[in-house]
Amino acid sequence: MKNERLNLAEWATKYAQKQGADEVKVDISNSRSVDVSFRDKKIENLTEATENSLSLTIYANHKYSSHSTSDLRKDALEKFIEEAVSATKYLSQDEFRTLPDPKYYPKDLDVDLDLVDKQYENVNPEKRKEIAKEIEEIARTQSDKIISASAGYSDGISESVKAHSNGFLAENKTTYFSCGASVTVKDESGGRPEDWYWGSSRFFNQLPDPQKLGTEAAKRALRKIGQSKIKSGKYDLVIENRSGGRLLGMMSSPMSARALQQKSSFLEGMLGKQIASEKLTLIDDPFVKGAFGSRLYDGEGIATRKKVVIEKGILRHYYVDTYYGKKLDMEPNCGSPTNILFEYGDKSAEDMIKEMKNGIFVTGFIGGNSNSTTGDFSFGIVGLLVEDGKITKPVNEINISGNAKEFWNSLVEVGNDPYPYSSWKIPAFKFAQADISGI
Repeated sequence: MKNERLNLAEWATKYAQKQGADEVKVDISNSRSVDVSFRDKKIENLTEATENSLSLTIYANHKYSSHSTSDLRKDALEKFIEEAVSATKYLSQDEFRTLPDPKYYPKDLDVDLDLVDKQYENVNPEKRKEIAKEIEEIARTQSDKIISASAGYSDGISESVKAHSNGFLAENKTTYFSCGASVTVKDESGGRPEDWYWGSSRFFNQLPDPQKLGTEAAKRALRKIGQSKIKSGKYDLVIENRSGGRLLGMMSSPMSARALQQKSSFLEGMLGKQIASEKLTLIDDPFVKGAFGSRLYDGEGIATRKKVVIEKGILRHYYVDTYYGKKLDMEPNCGSPTNILFEYGDKSAEDMIKEMKNGIFVTGFIGGNSNSTTGDFSFGIVGLLVEDGKITKPVNEINISGNAKEFWNSLVEVGNDPYPYSSWKIPAFKFAQADISGI
């Protein structure tokens, strides 16, 4: 129960200090998850899991260690804590290892971010199976070219408590629901193209309709039939909203204090400078009601706050945690993204496609890599060729390459269609004259 977890967390911090720890952080969590999947008209998987865990972080004379256990009995925890503190004393000192200064903790923990579906317990096993079965049947029956279809449903509930020996104590509770389908189709050339479509929400009654999930998964797979390479050259690109995360990932890692301190960030020294087109404004907002990234504090207990990370192409913030912030003499400001929003435009991906003379509608990335130190990248892409505003054929086995700063400066349009099933509400992006390697 919640009060038992709170009491146990406080007891564990005090017991660790009695054993010789200077500072202590304790995280206790309880989670339950259910997964159901159907493939070819049969149940393929049906699992339910419940997990309890306690994570213990010890700071002793600037020595640091982290430990975890699933045995929450007090007599077992006593031995666990004693051994953890004892082991920490053998480690090397690191003057920067401390808990956050309490001044960075949130002042108000009573804000309701609407992260829990109070009807979670009312979703029964039969309903879960029914949803997965219906999605699979809808997807499978969309065409005689479909070889295989699988569908799934999952949900979960999680409760956690965080206690720090220097005064922080908080609890959090969340729910999630997710369902969708994957479809494989037969290509006359012998290929087996596949694609998927899933939806998710904090609330059961906000899940997409099974009809939409099944038909969209099949449609996406079927439109890949006949895909081929195209000639190398420069092409305009429209990046589908659900695929843009791969490109934004090139920017997020180099924004971290860890990358800056370790000299592995191409964004070092770029604060207040132009790193992208003026079309790009990226907002980190942890207070969006019911969103997947919403939270009042981060993993260190540091209060979250809304901030404009990139403003019209200008870098305004790095992500700074306590440890690397101390090393860089920078104020911690929450070391990881929450909900990522944008300054959205007035066109959808379909609108952008109609305006393209010669380009590619990118629907996915395959393999590749990016270098956080230099910003250089190369990714495989799949999508649809666009000629004179019309989609003409599916394409694959082509690569896009370049440098992140140069590439993001070629951004010419930001869409009005943010992807709804993620904490990163990414819209479609349009880029001008990207380097594509094909035939």
